[in-house]
Amino acid sequence: MIENTEKELKEYFKKKDLDLRKSKFSRFMDQKVTPDVLCFIADCIVNLPNNSEFITKDIWKSDYFVKNTKAIFGKPSPTNEKAIREYDKFINQPLRMLYYSGILESKPKGQGYIYSVKEPELLEFISIRERNAYMFLYAYITKVLSDSRLLNYFETFKGKCKNKSVKKEDLEFLKKKFILFMKGHTPINGDYEIPRIFPKILNVYAVENFINGTEKGHLSKDIFYLPDLMYNRQNWRDVKKSKGLTRTEAEEKMQKTPQRKEFHNYLISKAKDIIRKKYNESEVRDSFARGTASHIHHIFPVADFPQLSDLLENLIKLTATQHLEKAHPKGKTQIVNKDYQCVCLLAKSESVEDSLNKGEFFYSKPQFIYVVNEGLSLSLENSENFDAIRHKINKAYNQI
Repeated sequence: MIENTEKELKEYFKKKDLDLRKSKFSRFMDQKVTPDVLCFIADCIVNLPNNSEFITKDIWKSDYFVKNTKAIFGKPSPTNEKAIREYDKFINQPLRMLYYSGILESKPKGQGYIYSVKEPELLEFISIRERNAYMFLYAYITKVLSDSRLLNYFETFKGKCKNKSVKKEDLEFLKKKFILFMKGHTPINGDYEIPRIFPKILNVYAVENFINGTEKGHLSKDIFYLPDLMYNRQNWRDVKKSKGLTRTEAEEKMQKTPQRKEFHNYLISKAKDIIRKKYNESEVRDSFARGTASHIHHIFPVADFPQLSDLLENLIKLTATQHLEKAHPKGKTQIVNKDYQCVCLLAKSESVEDSLNKGEFFYSKPQFIYVVNEGLSLSLENSENFDAIRHKINKAYNQI
């Protein structure tokens, strides 16, 4: 059973040799490789009509990419010929990283590459949510650094951050070591590109280890958080400073911007599509399960629990009857049948458990527990087994 995704990712990379001194591969990481971009490009690959073989332009010209990229990232339309160079980097850099990490196969074609999917399950894992992409990035980056004998320099920097003795000179020393290494072992020998790659590596490492990162070439004043890694995203610290808000208030304000609303809608739509593709039949096997299951239902409604709205663990596939007669009596979606909500939540627990037992990188047990805790105001621990979780779910609804 996959309950510890980090452990499973380590097991995956354990079989890889990502030593840059051997491969000389300079594009193992790049400017555009951020958790949100990586997640999005992986999602675009998953949604290609035919991803058995594809090139960069296949993604760029796909309806899915064109539809979502402007809304999500606020970039020019992909159909704008003036944006060719920008989109080439935006797509190609994550593809090269996915190739070096073993997710994609790659072979040269002209001035570009032909790709194919080597690890479809992990690609889908990356595509599901930004945190998955971040977890993959961290496991990947630490493996590259470890195999290349660079990790000890980052660990020394971490130690100084932890004991509050870190100085700008420590960042400069680490950056210098990285630049010299890249110049000595990869084809990059200029002074422009490597300093741009370095922050993308250090800052992922910083988020996972709760330490300072680098901003605009300088040592950051604050600890780095996951939102700080995202591409072209308004910084909650800037909103906080300009409006005199708390961090939570600043993040809430950011969520209400038009671009964030578009992005949130994309995440919900993507999550629904993933569940729709995952199951051929209803996940609730009751007397109303006959017929085509085509409805994707939020167990805890979006209006009341927006924080759960794009989580796979809060979505369940139902038939029309189950959705519009049982979950929402008389088709009134603003009304929730609590008894059937319990049925759906218990059924979802079985879907999650079954997937984990199969060793799939699809659901997250901690994420499911988060859904239950948020939806029912419980305090379940990640260590609890599924039988215990179901018992406590039943008990909670008996008290409603």
